[in-house]
Amino acid sequence: MIVGLISLKGGVGKTTLVTHIAGELAMRGQHVVLLYADPQSYALDWTQRGCQQGLPRVFSAVGLPRDTLHQGAPALARQADQVVINGPPRIAALAHSALLVAAPVLNTVPSSPKDLWAMVALIREGQVFRPALRADCVINRCVSTTVIGREARGALAGQPLPALRAEVHQRIVFADSVARLARETAPHSTAAREITALVHELLRWPS
Repeated sequence: MIVGLISLKGGVGKTTLVTHIAGELAMRGQHVVLLYADPQSYALDWTQRGCQQGLPRVFSAVGLPRDTLHQGAPALARQADQVVINGPPRIAALAHSALLVAAPVLNTVPSSPKDLWAMVALIREGQVFRPALRADCVINRCVSTTVIGREARGALAGQPLPALRAEVHQRIVFADSVARLARETAPHSTAAREITALVHELLRWPS
C-alpha cells in the first residue's frame, strides 16, 4: 500500500499524523518507508531528532520533494511493505505527482470550504489520469469541546470527499511526542488508540 497524506494548507497537523501512521504500521511488524515530498521537511526533522537523541529508528525515511515522485515511489514500494507519503502544501506539481501513485489518498480536514473545494478540484484532476482514484478526509486535531469540533463530521457529510470513521483529536500526548510516537510515550492513552483505529481502517481499504 502507498498511502498519501495531502493538504493544500499548512498547519493542519499533517506531520504529526503522517509520522504516527508510519510508526503504527512499523510497530505492527511491517517494513515502512516514509517518503517526504514536503520541501519544508518538518517530518524529516522529526526523525532526525530521534536519531540525535539515540532513539531506535522505527521506520525508514527518504526525502523526495520533486515532481518525479510518482517515478520513484513504486521502486520504494517494491522494497517495503508500506510506503507513506508526506505530501506538500500549496505545491500543485508535487501534489499531482503524489496522486499518480498513492492509494488511498487522505486529506486532513481543512479549515474552510474554500480549501476543501480546492482539494476536490485537485483530486478530480488526478482522476483524469487515474479514474479509480479515491480520496477521503481525516478529521484531525479535532477539539470536541468546540462547536466546530463537534460538528466537523456533519459539515463533511454533504461534501465530495467522505470522512473516515476514525478521528484523531488534539491531545497533549501528541504535542509532547517530540521525535517519539504516542504509542511509545503513552501506549495506553486515548491518543495511541485513535492512531491504532485509523491505521486499522486504512488497512481495510480494498487493494
